[in-house]
Amino acid sequence: MVRYLTAALLALVYPVLVFAADAPPNILYIMSDDHASHAISAYGSKINRTPNLDRLAREGIRFDNAFVTNALCGPSRACLLTGKYSHLNGFPDNRGDAKFDGNQQTFHKLLGKAGFQTAVVGKWHLGSDPVGFDYWDIMPGQGRYHDPIFLTNGQRNVVKGYVTDVITDKVIERLEKRDKSKPFCFLYHHKAPHRAWEPDDKHAKMYEDGDIPLPETFWDKYETRGTAAKDQDMSVARTLTKTDLKIDPPAGLTGEKLVEWKYQRYIKDYLRVVASVDDNVGRVLDYLDKAGLAQNTIVVYTSDNGFFLGDHGWFDKRFMYEQSMRVPLLIRYPAKIKPGSVAKELVNNVDFAPTFLDYAGVKVPEDMQGRSMRPILEGQAPADWRKSIYYRYYEFPQPHHVHPHYGIRTDRHKLIFFNTLNEWEMYDLEKDPNELKNVYLAPDYSEVRDRLTKELERVKADLKDTAK
Repeated sequence: MVRYLTAALLALVYPVLVFAADAPPNILYIMSDDHASHAISAYGSKINRTPNLDRLAREGIRFDNAFVTNALCGPSRACLLTGKYSHLNGFPDNRGDAKFDGNQQTFHKLLGKAGFQTAVVGKWHLGSDPVGFDYWDIMPGQGRYHDPIFLTNGQRNVVKGYVTDVITDKVIERLEKRDKSKPFCFLYHHKAPHRAWEPDDKHAKMYEDGDIPLPETFWDKYETRGTAAKDQDMSVARTLTKTDLKIDPPAGLTGEKLVEWKYQRYIKDYLRVVASVDDNVGRVLDYLDKAGLAQNTIVVYTSDNGFFLGDHGWFDKRFMYEQSMRVPLLIRYPAKIKPGSVAKELVNNVDFAPTFLDYAGVKVPEDMQGRSMRPILEGQAPADWRKSIYYRYYEFPQPHHVHPHYGIRTDRHKLIFFNTLNEWEMYDLEKDPNELKNVYLAPDYSEVRDRLTKELERVKADLKDTAK
C-alpha cells in the first residue's frame, strides 16, 4: 500500500519538478544613472569601495568591455528597451520635446506575452509614459534626491525620504506583491549618481578626512585633438555651478587651487551618492536570498552610460572617449554563470534585449540589432562574436556643447569622426589607454587607419545608419 502511495505521489510531484527545472529565470535589471565603472572597486577603482557590487562580480561575471551606443540617459534607455540603435528606435537625444514611441516593439512586451510579469520602478526619462508594463512607478523627468515625486501607474504622489532608499523600498515591495506563479522581469532604475550629487545624511561625512587623488589626465591640454575637446562645456574648471558645489569657494582661492577645490567638492559628493546605491543593491541582494529567489534570478547591474570623474578635466559623458562610453556590467545567475568569471568580449546595451528574450525562451525578432550574450555568460563565447563596437552621439549644442560624432572601437583601436566639423581622431588604446595622442595622421598608422575606416563603413551600412 505504501509503495503504491509513494508512486502516486511521485507521479503528481514529478511534472512539477520538471517544470521547475525548465522554468525561465526571473530577471532583475538594475541600472544606475551616470555610474562610471572606474568608481567600482571590482573594476579596480582607486577612489572608492563598493562591497555589494563587488559581491555581484564575485558571484557572477564581470564584463571588462561593456559599452553604450550613445552615452546619454534617454537614448541609452531606448536602446535597452528596443535592442536597436538610436537611429532606428527614434530617440537619439534628450531634447526638450523628445518622446519615446512606446508603441514600438520592446523586449518587455514580448516577455509579457510569454507569461512574465513586468515592472519598471525609478528613473524613466523618456518623455512619454511607459507602455506595456504590468506596473510602473517612475519619477517625472530627472527626479529629485529628497522627497521624490512619483507617477504610480499614472497617479502623482510624493514619497518622503531619500530617493535611492525609496526606489529600493518600492522594488522590494513589488517583489513581495508579485504573482509567485509567474516569472518576473523588473527594471530597477536609480536616479543616482546623476548631477547634482546630493548625498543622504548617512553618507554625507564620507571622505572628509582627506582628498581624492586627481586623475592622471586631469590637466589634459588636448594638444593632439581638434575642435571638439577644446570646445566642450563640461569642465570642472568652468562649468560646475554653485548648485553642484553647494557652497562658495574659500575667499582668495584662484588658479589651479580653485579648480582642485571644485574637483574635491564634486567627486566626494559623487562618491557619496554611489555609496548609497551600493548599500541599496546590497539590500535587494539580501532580499533575494531570504526570499529564496537568488538561484533562479538573473541580476544585472549596469549604468545608462559612463562618466568623466575629472578625467581630461571633465565631468558628464557624451564623448566617445573611454570613461564616457564604457559602462560597468555585472551579471549574476547562479544556475548558469560560473562565479568570478571575467569576459573580455565587446558587448553593448543593445545586447540586453536579445539576452533576456533568449533566457526566457522567446524568439529574438530579426530587426533587433543586438545579440544574445548568453553564450558568453555561460563560458562559451562564439568565435564569430563582433570585433568592433559602433557609437554615435547626436545632441548639440546644449547642454555641454559636445559636437556630434560617430565611430568604432575595436579591442585595440578607436576611430572617431566629428562629422559636423569634418575632423578625425584615432587612438591606439594599447599604447595610449588615456587617449592623449591622436594618431589619425601618423604615417606609421596609415594601414590601421585604412582598415578602421573600411570597418566603420561596413558596420554603419550593416546597422542601416545612412546619415552622414
